[in-house]
Amino acid sequence: MSPSSPSPASPAAAPPQHTERLGLPWWLWLGGLAVAALLALEVWMGAPGVRAWLPFAVLLPATVAGLVWLGRIRIAVRDGELLVDDARLPVRFVADVVPLDAAGRREVLGVGADPLAFVVQRPWVPGAVQVVLDDSADPTPFWVVSTRRPVELAEALLAARDAARS
Repeated sequence: MSPSSPSPASPAAAPPQHTERLGLPWWLWLGGLAVAALLALEVWMGAPGVRAWLPFAVLLPATVAGLVWLGRIRIAVRDGELLVDDARLPVRFVADVVPLDAAGRREVLGVGADPLAFVVQRPWVPGAVQVVLDDSADPTPFWVVSTRRPVELAEALLAARDAARS
């Protein structure tokens, strides 16, 4: 390694990036398509003509479109922002990030939940992060975002915040 090349721990190194998609697990796809096929069979019930193929031609593609839509949420930390679907949070407003397991997420979103919190929650994803905000102009006290890798997302957010402040 030459003396002029930056080391991985140098302050000029880029903060860690985080990207993930909250897609549906295989068992939800299987269950959704099975329910759609069963419903199409019920509508068909051995009738001839259009009723023989129309339920399958409508219900199965509609179910696939619905399942794709449910799994569309993308989460990313890049360019000094936390991106959750179409919402953007500049990391300079992040005060703290708390990784949550299923029990912690249930507690934060339970009976005593703050109604002003920004929540993007997917029930099939057990983990989440709570992003505590420090913005006097925003009434939102924190964000709760589902993630399959809460510790990695928390570390990426904190590193991006620290890099933005320095």
